[in-house]
Order: sequence, then structure tokens, then C-alpha cells
Amino acid sequence: MLVRRRLAGAGAVVALVAVASPWVAGSAQAQGEKVLRAGVTQELDSLNPFITITRVGTDLTRLTYEYLTTYDPKDYKPVPGLAEKWETSADKLTWTFTIRSGVKWSDGRPVTAGDAAFTFSTMMSNKDAATANGNFVQGWDSVTAPDDRTLVIRTKQPRSTMLALDVPIVPKHVWEKVTDFKAEPPLPLVGSGPFLVQDYKAAQFIKLTANRDYWRGAPKIDGLDFVYYKNVDAEVQALKKGDIDLMSRLVPAQYDALKGDPNVRLNTGAGRRLNEILINPGATSADDRPIGDGNPALKDVRLRKAIALSIDSKALVDKVWGGYAQEAAGYIPPGFSEFHWPEKQKFDPAAANRMLDEAGYAKGADGVRADLQGKPLRLRLLGHAGTNLDEQASKYVTSWLKDIGIAVEPQMVADQKVNDATTGANFDLAFSGWSANPDPDYVLSLQTCGARPNADGKGATPDSFLCDPEYDRLYTEQLQETDRGKRVELVKKMQQVLADRATLVLLGYDNPLEAYRADRWAPFQTQPVDGGVIMNQQGYWGYYSAERGRSTDAAASASAGGDGGNTGLIIGVVVAGVVVVGGVVLLVGRSRRRGAADERE
Repeated sequence: MLVRRRLAGAGAVVALVAVASPWVAGSAQAQGEKVLRAGVTQELDSLNPFITITRVGTDLTRLTYEYLTTYDPKDYKPVPGLAEKWETSADKLTWTFTIRSGVKWSDGRPVTAGDAAFTFSTMMSNKDAATANGNFVQGWDSVTAPDDRTLVIRTKQPRSTMLALDVPIVPKHVWEKVTDFKAEPPLPLVGSGPFLVQDYKAAQFIKLTANRDYWRGAPKIDGLDFVYYKNVDAEVQALKKGDIDLMSRLVPAQYDALKGDPNVRLNTGAGRRLNEILINPGATSADDRPIGDGNPALKDVRLRKAIALSIDSKALVDKVWGGYAQEAAGYIPPGFSEFHWPEKQKFDPAAANRMLDEAGYAKGADGVRADLQGKPLRLRLLGHAGTNLDEQASKYVTSWLKDIGIAVEPQMVADQKVNDATTGANFDLAFSGWSANPDPDYVLSLQTCGARPNADGKGATPDSFLCDPEYDRLYTEQLQETDRGKRVELVKKMQQVLADRATLVLLGYDNPLEAYRADRWAPFQTQPVDGGVIMNQQGYWGYYSAERGRSTDAAASASAGGDGGNTGLIIGVVVAGVVVVGGVVLLVGRSRRRGAADERE
């Protein structure tokens, strides 16, 4: 429903090429170029910075566009970005940012306060432009640029998030010509960040070049390629062969197996990602009309709570994540301990059974309970095909819910189908998850009434379709609270409300498992510096720090100075030849929106 294809595609053939040869098109490098190649398995949802919310898409916007502020790689504190300084009025309703001088767009035009004013004003007036980050401009009164270096934002109430505006600033002279803010931008993208998107083929690759005029200084490499693989197994093999240099989201067995590889360095840290199962509570659209096809029995909070009690987070940590994770507690991940609510989620199937018995959900002869209308309690569990958590955890969840008399049918499908279904509320249960920001506002906003989309599933970013007055009141209060301690307490109360409403069940917080070719690359900048990640940061530091070198004493013969990508290229040519001989013409489309609900940023 949410996918727009510019051209119709021969999907099966595209998939074949993606698995066997991600380099079949557009990946050849000039001799001697220093290009970092990062593997990804998540499909890009969109290159439109107003729309994209996936992990890959968010990485691209952070690389391509500068933000007013960014997060320090050492400790996540807000530090200057496009704005070199700022001040606020005594009543905290007026914020004045001074835009850095000398910053240029990649087409040579100067970056001015007018670009920032245009970006925010467009988000305030155009619902489509507010799709990804509209929460940041809620409650704003006006945005003006009295001169090229001065940006003035006036809000109706104090805002606690003014130095955590996770919004890419776009070039006004490009985007003021746009009439459809859901549309894909033309390539190459005009940006101001350290890298610039030059080329993209859906489910194959994304190519970026270094911005030689970047205001912090040009990157030490010539380019950055994201290479798509259908699954992590193929990605690991590519890393071992040297077809890619960097990857994340290894499964525990792969991570452990790579410990003995002298050419590979591993990296992990505390998880900042929450994993959840959404429970459709009788979803409604932004205008309070029913939306989707969720099982109506799930409107009963007692049923939802029973489901939550039947999920064993510790078992998932041990058996699915191999111990590289933490047990489920509050909605904000423990990696951001200040806001984390430490109350562990209970696993008590006996209590769940008692709850359902008392609520009138009688068990039938087959062990399956009937809902309050007399229909068997059979639920769909939507997940992403090929994703370790979804594939493995779905077996446990099915068994656990069977133990309390609920029949579950796992449905593992392509990323885009999950995206469409979860945005349109066409699910009963669905795997999902988010990488939280240091400031919790964004993930908190996903559970508000305002996060619900229109009847077509557009114009907002929903998660569990919760619409609860108490939650929304607390959300507004925390957003307006400028006393840090008081805000922390409000955020923890919100997590209690979420647990009580049971529109989602937290599964746990997996640690990022990353690996890179240590025989070719110097150590990367992690964020935070201790126990941090290289990919999917709150910024661009990991990719920006990329430098040829060595992080190990591995044999230099592995690839000293070489790109190691020729193998992949050769295979690609062979496969491409087969495709041509077969007379198949690939017509590749581009997906506009959300690549993976469970990979969302």
C-alpha cells in the first residue's frame, strides 16, 4: 500500500542478484579509491529526509544533511552542528541559533538560516513533511530567519528538546520547488554532510561520495557504499571474503565464530534498541475512525495483559540472543539509564491463565480459548522473513501463547509487507522495535494519539496505536518540563502507563554485534566512546572516522592497501551475464517508505 514503484520490477531476479552479487550494478570502483563498504540487510524505505525512519534511511540523512546540533561521540551530550551557538530567553519560549558561516551545499550554494527556517516551517505546515520528525515541531509558534546567520524559533510553551532536534536541514533552493513531500528526491542528493548520496538501486546498493567541502574537513576516504544482502549469513561470508569491510547486527553464533578470524575485529556494547511485539488494541486513525483488520478481541486490556505475562524475556535473551542482550523492563532501553524504568517485565503464565479464566475466555476441547463473542482465539503474528529475532522468537511466542490457550499463526513476510501492515494496522501481533535517541522524546511520541496516521495509513509514524489521555498528558508535561530531574520522573511514569495498557510487549534489548576488516581499517570512532557502536550512531562519527590502516597484527597479505572488492565484482559480472543470456531485463523500483518496522530508528 505504501510502496511506489517508479518501474515495475522482476522481483525474483532482483532477489537472485541481491543474494549472489550485490555488486552487479553500479559498484565498480576506480583504481586506488578508498571506499568503505558496509553491509546491510535492511531495505531502504526512502531517500526523502522528511519521510525516512528506518535505520538505513536515518544513517543516510545523518551523513547527507547537517543538523542544528548533534550528539558528542564521547557521551551523547548535544554539541554544535550547523548551529555554532545558541541562546534562549528567560521564559524559555524563544531560542536563537547562530548558523555557522562558510558552510556550503554540495552544489556550491551557501547554507543559511533560511534553509533551517524553511525546513522547520515546512514541517509545521505540511503533514507529509512532518511524517518522520513532526514531533519535534509540535507546540512551536513560529520560525524565522532575520538574516543569513540567525534562526529564531518561538514556542508556545517551554520545550525540553530544543537541543535534541533530530531533524536534517534541507536546502531551501531545492526543496521549495517540491509539491509532493512524499516523493523521492532526484539523485545526486544536494547535501551539507560529510558524505553525499550519488546512486541507489533498491535492494542492491547505495553509493555515497565524500564531501570535500565538508565544514569539519573532508573525510579520509573517497566514498562509502552500503551493500545490500538478503540475510546476515550472506553478509558474513562477504565480510570474510573481503567483499565488504563493515557490518552490524550479527547473530550471536556468527559473532562468536568470528572471534578466531585474525582479519576481523569485533565490537559490541550496551543495547540502546528496544524490541517489542505490538498488540493491536483496536487501532484508530488520526480522526478516531477504526483502521485496519486487527482481531477485535484484543481491545480487551485483560487479554493483552495476559499475553504480556506469557512472554519470557529471559528465555529470549538466553536462547535467541545468546546472552548478548538484557531482559525487558521499561520502554526506554537501559543504554540510556537516566530515563530507563528498571521494573522487569513479569513472566507468569499461571497468572495469565487465571486472568483469562476470570475474564470469561473459556478453553475449548482443543485447548484454544474462545473470545467473549465465542470465536476461537486465533491470532496472526507478523514478522520479518530472514530476521533472526522474528524467525526464532516466533517459535517461542507461539508455544507460550499456546500454553495460555491462544493459537498463534506466525507470518514471516518481506520487510515492506510488514511496514505496510503495521502502518495500516493490518495485524494482530507484530514484531517491531526502535533504536532510541539519547533524548527519549521521539520514541515516546510514537505512542501518542498524534502518532496515528490518516485512514490511508499516511501522514504520521504509528507504533502500537495507543491513544490514551493519561499517556498523552504525561507526554506533554515531559516535553514542557525543563527541570531535568522532574522530566525523568515523568518519563518513568509514562513507561508505567505503557506497561499497564499493554499495547506492546517488550522482548528485550539486544546488544549491537558488529565486525569489520581489521587488516584494512584503523579503529573507528564509536559512540559512546566506551561500549559504543560504529554503525547506526546518533551522528556520523563512525563513518566519518573511517581511515585505511590496521586494527590488528593480522598478516598483511590479506589485503594490504587493496580494496578486496574485485571478487565480488567478478561474480557480479558473471551473474549479470547469466541474467542477460536469459533475456531478463531488470526493472528496479524504489520503495518510498519504511523498509522494516522492526528496524525502525
